[in-house]
Amino acid sequence: MEENDEMGIPLLGDKFPEMEVQTTHGKMKLPDDFSGKWFVLFSHPADFTPVCTTEFVAFQERYEKFKELNCELIGLSIDQVFSHIKWKEWIKDNIKVNGNPVEIKFPIIADDTGNIACQLGLIHPNKGTNTVRAVFVVDPEGVIRTILYYPQELGRNMDEILRIVKALQISDKNGVAMPANWPNNEIIGDHVIIPPASDEKTAEERMKSAEKGEIKCFDWWLCHKKL
Repeated sequence: MEENDEMGIPLLGDKFPEMEVQTTHGKMKLPDDFSGKWFVLFSHPADFTPVCTTEFVAFQERYEKFKELNCELIGLSIDQVFSHIKWKEWIKDNIKVNGNPVEIKFPIIADDTGNIACQLGLIHPNKGTNTVRAVFVVDPEGVIRTILYYPQELGRNMDEILRIVKALQISDKNGVAMPANWPNNEIIGDHVIIPPASDEKTAEERMKSAEKGEIKCFDWWLCHKKL
């Protein structure tokens, strides 16, 4: 880390800290091994636990959708690597979705020392000694774009994490913002928001574009369009 050494945990807009980790796929270097790709690093409290098992199945069931977005998944807990391996085997032997066994294909970091969890701020003392359910969404430049924290008792919504990755990619490509509940916003549907004008001339041009039907505006500061 650079900007937030004093705080001890990375923040939005920071580079993901460089680290070498032991995973179920062998040793990996982060974020270098995902260079040119988005990745989602997510922590879970422990292997062989009910909510975590449902989460890993849910992530795996959407793994191909993440990969279609040029996005990889990597899990983490403070368990040892052999525990991760045995848990993956248990899931494959005991869990089926639509009649098919579930095979976890993405890597899981073994952080049995807890050093990585501490570095990333994944242990919250008021919630116990295990990692909370954290999510880091990292872009192809290794920059942290989203951080989510969930308590141990609440499983995550993987469709929302997929939505985050897709929305950030569209925002980066088109210079737009996403409304609440995009693409099903209550007032503008699947439209995207044009950044507010920062000067009078742009505001006037924005309203002229709206008059021509090129975009739609509630006012000069709230304009939207269909991509």
